[in-house]
Amino acid sequence: MGTTFIFTVVVLSVLGLLLAVVLFFIAKKFKVEEDPLIDIVEATMPGANCGGCGFAGCRAFAEACVRTRSLDGKFCPVGGNAVMQKVAAHLGVTVEDKAPMVAVVRCNGTCANRPRVTEYQGSVSCRIMSSLYSGDTGCRYGCLGCGDCEAVCKFGAIKVNPETLIPEVDEEKCTACGACVKACPKGVIELRNKGPKNRRVYVSCINQDKGAVARRACSAACIGCRKCEKACPFGAITVENNLAYIDFNKCKLCRKCVAECPTGAIHAVNFPPKPAAPATPEAAPAAAPAAETPKE
Repeated sequence: MGTTFIFTVVVLSVLGLLLAVVLFFIAKKFKVEEDPLIDIVEATMPGANCGGCGFAGCRAFAEACVRTRSLDGKFCPVGGNAVMQKVAAHLGVTVEDKAPMVAVVRCNGTCANRPRVTEYQGSVSCRIMSSLYSGDTGCRYGCLGCGDCEAVCKFGAIKVNPETLIPEVDEEKCTACGACVKACPKGVIELRNKGPKNRRVYVSCINQDKGAVARRACSAACIGCRKCEKACPFGAITVENNLAYIDFNKCKLCRKCVAECPTGAIHAVNFPPKPAAPATPEAAPAAAPAAETPKE
């Protein structure tokens, strides 16, 4: 019994040693040498691994940059231009700065503007709710308010307002990683240029129903009246499928469209208040008739 046990242990030990030697030589033969520059570029990245760059994480992004020795079509939204300039220096290439972007919630359907017509009692998830029916309001395009966007944001930059049930973006925290854009089943959230001094103008609606139908569902919906399109002197606004859209690359922030919109669907963000119009001077009171000189 004891001899058999010892023999078994010896055989297994020798077999394990042989397998270890075989695996060692196989690993040496098929070893893939990685460019040490990958580690250097990865160390430059912010390490958020958010996927906003379009790759699986910071490591995958660094590998792609080093492998192609090019930054064309590559951008880290979390690190921004500062990080991309460092990556370019490591690779010995040049890269142009990109305009900073921010997530924008294009829905004006607050509880006050868009009354609920049904009551949803299922799982609190926009994706699940969207797969079951069009929503609990008369607008089948608007935000569902369950907070899928808030759940996926790694930076705490978007929160659903409990009073309006519409997400609000903290532009100081937003990195434009796009996670909230991908999470929204309605396509309500869009990445747009922050604009000079963080000022921007956009249509806060994606309802494509005809004007009367859209207005019944939400009092602040875009009704496709084209007043904004006609007022824009820069051709930045187009109306398609009963919905206006502002091209932020053409918009000069004149805000003429804001004044023309009859429903308040166009939002102007971070602008100082317009100065009050000067008061119209009141007409001077008519001069009193001169007193008659008494006759002598």
